Amino acid sequence: MKRFSIIFLLGFLMYWFPFFENGTLKPIAETRIFGVLQRIALCYLFASILLYYFKTRTVIIFSACALIGYHILLLAFGDLTLLGNAVLKLDIFLIGADHMYHGNGGVAFDPEGLLSTLPSIVNVIAGYLTGKFIQKNGQNYETVAKLLMAGCVLVLAGLAWDLILPINKKLWTSSFVLLTCGIDLFVIAILVYLLDMTKTFKRTYFFEVFGRNTLFIYLLSEIFVISLFEIKMKGTSAYNWIADTIFIAIAGDYTGSLLFALWVMLTCWLVGYFMDKKGIYIKV
Repeated sequence: MKRFSIIFLLGFLMYWFPFFENGTLKPIAETRIFGVLQRIALCYLFASILLYYFKTRTVIIFSACALIGYHILLLAFGDLTLLGNAVLKLDIFLIGADHMYHGNGGVAFDPEGLLSTLPSIVNVIAGYLTGKFIQKNGQNYETVAKLLMAGCVLVLAGLAWDLILPINKKLWTSSFVLLTCGIDLFVIAILVYLLDMTKTFKRTYFFEVFGRNTLFIYLLSEIFVISLFEIKMKGTSAYNWIADTIFIAIAGDYTGSLLFALWVMLTCWLVGYFMDKKGIYIKV
């Protein structure tokens, strides 16, 4: 509960940041409630309760029921359009449009809505069970083979489910859950083989920097970008001025946009690098 509360609060405060607008406190009544960290917090809470108090078989049955039940809820209480889906309807009923994400052309819709948290819990459960399986069976060819086979089954199941319930990230559809879990199993099997078994790639420190202060670097990346938007430079935001004047002006629209994104990422990585060198690790 403590970890859930801290992660949820950090996500909420991140969307409230920079807290003040024109010298006055930004109204909480217009602050987004749900979001990425809030979704992670909720999924962590429910998955940890299930995994702690119930047997693995029961948790797997819950996962299947959650995916099938979510499919039924989506079709029973709405459609799959931006304005008519059940996720939107529940969020508007519970929290109102002012507390929701408005990044879809100004339309109030939260891709991390409350109802779509239900299938998201299955992603966390799948990740936990995968980690437990690797710890129990060890890093060997049999483990890699079983992970790849399970990944193949889940990907095919997700693609088959897509025929009646489209793969959709914003609604976090059941078919999307199976597809992403399957892809994750492929990726982790390959990483176990290359990094732990054959040790083909030994220089992984660049990625380890992100892993050692994951939450802090994620928050930094969001606050950094928000701050760039808030700072005004020559009639526009610092975000747009830096992107247009430096990166896009030199490298063009597409390459410049990529370089700008890499600059933001590497700036956050550099902070993480210095924190690692100083032995500073922020966790909850």
